[in-house]
Amino acid sequence: MKTTILTVGTKKGVFLFTSSDRREWSMRGPFQPGREINHAIYDSRTGRLYATANDAWFGSEIAWSADLGATWQMAKQSPSFTAESGLKLDRVWHIEPGLVETPEVLYAGVAPAALFRSDDGGQTWSEITSLTAHPSRPRWHPGAGGLCLHSIVVDPLHAQRMFVGISAVGVFRTDDGGNTWHTANRGTRAEFMPDKYPEYGQCVHKVLMADAGQSLLFQQNHCGVYRSANAGETWEEITAGLPSDFGFPLAIHPRQPETIFVIPLKGGEFRCPPDNRLRVFRSRDGGKTWTGLEAGLPQSNAFMGIYREGMTVDQCDPLGVYFGTNTGKVFYSSDEGDSWRVLADNLPPVYSVSAAQLT
Repeated sequence: MKTTILTVGTKKGVFLFTSSDRREWSMRGPFQPGREINHAIYDSRTGRLYATANDAWFGSEIAWSADLGATWQMAKQSPSFTAESGLKLDRVWHIEPGLVETPEVLYAGVAPAALFRSDDGGQTWSEITSLTAHPSRPRWHPGAGGLCLHSIVVDPLHAQRMFVGISAVGVFRTDDGGNTWHTANRGTRAEFMPDKYPEYGQCVHKVLMADAGQSLLFQQNHCGVYRSANAGETWEEITAGLPSDFGFPLAIHPRQPETIFVIPLKGGEFRCPPDNRLRVFRSRDGGKTWTGLEAGLPQSNAFMGIYREGMTVDQCDPLGVYFGTNTGKVFYSSDEGDSWRVLADNLPPVYSVSAAQLT
């Protein structure tokens, strides 16, 4: 039986949880104490941990560990803009491993919205300037969390294809390794815009790929949940059956691409569970129908929020599902969401939760 590792990024550092049976968990940390960790992951290609280490005083860096947190190093050259660009790095939001066959390649999304690539295992980073220079950029506007690039999807079957999600701009796609980019938002609502279905200007909250063979994508948006079966060329709204059209996290079953999980929140003005009941909603049919999962979760006076990186799944059978809250709790299910238990309490606000099996 493989050991499951849960990497939890919080407002005050990284915590690691490990378990061989998903019943008894051990915790270590915090690592990078005091840093705001918007995203932390275990890269199963290399066995390294990566974390976005953001600090209001000392700036943003990418930290990494090759020994499960025992020792940490900082990137020799973290993502940064050139002086000529006129841009100043505000925050590193997301780290995404590249393809299996290129284990030293990683991507990072930052604010103000830009995409960076590393070809040396995260030691140095270079900006993919073609996205920063997209002709539409002068008309990009930030969401409540700023103009941030937070979702990066690398297509495992099409080496030159990638998707990014930017708040509050939308989804962009490249088919030539990042040389050129085009918008991929057709069918996605923007209720806060005069044109409800613009080419760009949607506030995407999270984008994930479910099945590269079917070019199947899902996204959680400020205005609904969406499914695309044609690599983002068009999107179909699948919000019907959910208690609201607003939320941040999204997770997808690794072996059942039509099984997805979301956690609805009331809305942008009150980012807490509808009816003050914390529920995870699961669809087994790609969003045609939804089931609210609540066993073990608080069903009254639930006033927490869950951030966009705050939910994940493991590779086990049955599937494990995990999420963290901005009130410092981590919940987990070892039966595909049917029932829930508290894994950790009294943590700092949880920004990200990422699961993997140790190699």
